[in-house]
Amino acid sequence: MSHTRTCLQLCFLLVFLSYTVQRVNGVWPLPQQTEESAERYTLSPQLFSFTYGTDSAVKVGCSVLDAAFKRYFSIIFPDFADASEPHPVWSQFKGFGVSVSVKSSGCDGYPDEDSDESYKLSVSEGQALLRSVSVWGALRGLESLSQLVYQDDYGSYFINKTQIVDFPRFAYRGLLLDTSRHYLPLHAILKTLDAMSYSKFNVFHWHIVDDPSFPYQSRSFPDLSNKGAFHPFTHIYTQTDIRRVIEHSRMRGIRVVPEFDSPGHTQSWGKGQPDLLTPCYKGDVPSGSFGPVNPTLDSTYNFMGRLFKEVKSVFPDSYVHIGGDEVSFSCWMSNPNVGAFMKKMGFGKDYTKLESFYMENIMNMTATLNKTSIVWQDVFDYHERIPQDTILEIWKGTTAQYQAEMSRMTKAGHRVVLSAPWYINHISYGQDWRYSYAIQPQNFTGTEEQKKLVIGGEVAMWGEYVDATNLTPRLWPRACAAAERLWSDEAKTLNTDLAFPRLVDFRCKLLRRGIQAEPLFVGYCRHEYNGL
Repeated sequence: MSHTRTCLQLCFLLVFLSYTVQRVNGVWPLPQQTEESAERYTLSPQLFSFTYGTDSAVKVGCSVLDAAFKRYFSIIFPDFADASEPHPVWSQFKGFGVSVSVKSSGCDGYPDEDSDESYKLSVSEGQALLRSVSVWGALRGLESLSQLVYQDDYGSYFINKTQIVDFPRFAYRGLLLDTSRHYLPLHAILKTLDAMSYSKFNVFHWHIVDDPSFPYQSRSFPDLSNKGAFHPFTHIYTQTDIRRVIEHSRMRGIRVVPEFDSPGHTQSWGKGQPDLLTPCYKGDVPSGSFGPVNPTLDSTYNFMGRLFKEVKSVFPDSYVHIGGDEVSFSCWMSNPNVGAFMKKMGFGKDYTKLESFYMENIMNMTATLNKTSIVWQDVFDYHERIPQDTILEIWKGTTAQYQAEMSRMTKAGHRVVLSAPWYINHISYGQDWRYSYAIQPQNFTGTEEQKKLVIGGEVAMWGEYVDATNLTPRLWPRACAAAERLWSDEAKTLNTDLAFPRLVDFRCKLLRRGIQAEPLFVGYCRHEYNGL
């Protein structure tokens, strides 16, 4: 009888232990290749260290990785408040070292379109070996390592024996924030950048100005924000703010691509820059309202040239988004001076030719500044003469429509960024992340060479109904679906039912890291959001 009771107690203990040490659901986004063993190792914060490998081209003093080691120590051991304070160490704990070896030097630069984000990670008893070509790949590997660590109900930390070979499917994995329709405080942008790094996004598309407000504080044209921002002191981004965003991004391997959209979406510009916008007419007299940028005046191009010269000096990335979407022609059509210019240029009554004239001038301007232009798809649709290196961003249409657009664009030899299916400012009841997850960016009619011209995709969070109060829960974890589609092997990640428990687990990780990610369905996280 006692023997039976002992067996039952032992079985219960084993079941209890298997429950309390819940296995982690791996890494999000899913690595290209993963081998994980049931063999696990206990980690002690006091006996855990990051070091540079003896063959590493970067050493102590590398700004990006020195900061990352400190950041990821806190992420891996969230309960370990201060490593400098004495904590009891159990004798059975063994030391664990993470050795990072980077093949190429370069810690002080910025990530770019050619950055190598690949890495290899090997976890075994007492050590993890992380190897990468660049520091940007090392950052991705550190993120994956951090997600492999898990805790039991008693607070002990574990990691399993693991082998990972990983690299991104697409080089451009972007997220757009709109800071014109609602001003987003700096802390909200920085927190978004943190969350982006957890999902391996690598491009912050900063739609910084638009019709409602002009929060960018220009050195050359201070009246743009003085008169065009919601408030000239509290609702602006100073040059110091922008440098902080760019540096915060750099330290996480994220590029900052600013957008200054014109000739439409510029109502706020006109408040601080006289004669920039086109006066609208009612009959033979001005109506008092204004339309898009006036493309007929030399002063317009002088202004835009000076503005983009400043943008080049402020934003180090080689890309700049110059917009070109949703231009209403009604104001141009009403203005007799514009009509006379159209006649002089031989454009007839085709106002798409006038927009083409303007956009071609802006694209030539940015090319002179050695910037690669990104434009919205409207510019291509108007059959404008687009420089071959211009990147086209698709933002509208049904699945069939944007697939046909991708076929046309890539056939013309242009690189493409897909955003249309990932406008996640649109919300619906239920698990709409499943739709985002099912998108296949290269599923369109075209050759293999055409499909290689799809350089990635972008999640867009437009700001009509979004500010700092709801930005984070509306973005996360819904944006994570696109993050995995853009990083991982599509063939391994098309099943949303298999992805669901992994995404639930990752959402809980985000909560633990202070990201207020909304729930995916009924359930709980062991560590609920605590208001950090």
